Amino acid sequence: MNTLIGIAALVAAFLLLSRKYLADRERRRREPLRFYARAVGLLDQAELQTTGSVGYPRLVGRYHNLPVQVLPVIDTLPTRRLPALWLLVTVQSTLPTSARLDLMMRPNAPTTFSNFDLLPVTIQTPSGFPEYCVLRTDDPQHVMSPDIVAPHLDVFENPRAKELLITPNGIRLVWLIAEADRARYGVFRQADFGDTDLDPNLLQDLLDRLLALRRAILA
Repeated sequence: MNTLIGIAALVAAFLLLSRKYLADRERRRREPLRFYARAVGLLDQAELQTTGSVGYPRLVGRYHNLPVQVLPVIDTLPTRRLPALWLLVTVQSTLPTSARLDLMMRPNAPTTFSNFDLLPVTIQTPSGFPEYCVLRTDDPQHVMSPDIVAPHLDVFENPRAKELLITPNGIRLVWLIAEADRARYGVFRQADFGDTDLDPNLLQDLLDRLLALRRAILA
């Protein structure tokens, strides 16, 4: 009798775990569609592309007839901090500069979303740039004029704004979307961001800021 009860308990546990596994797998499958659902309409010719790595797909399309890409990146590298979900918003358009300029707010650890640490030269922070930002470049002799960039840095008044990258091939803003649920990460070591999704107003604001900076650079 005890043997039968034990077998029944094992079967019940197996079925429960199987249902949980299937439910989690279905939730992960639907997560990208849910994350982008409210914002995808901002872009013309929008489509999702796989990145070849674990995580979210990339949203690509056109905004004001310019190619853009939007990529959420889960960063689990920093120690003593919860995993973070960063949003990389990029306008891919050739710019009249040969140098990379990377502005990072409060850099204190390597990240999974940026090559900031690989740029060889740290340059002095010009007047009008945010407090606690650090600037790096690969070519200090041809770096973008700070007078062009400074008027477009009020986005960093919000502590969620993390990085501005200007390259010959385009410009990017990085924004903190969410931090992982503390309890779930503490127990299961899972970077769970709950029902976090992409706010279309946020995406439009970041894209408009990038386009304004692009116009200033071209002018």
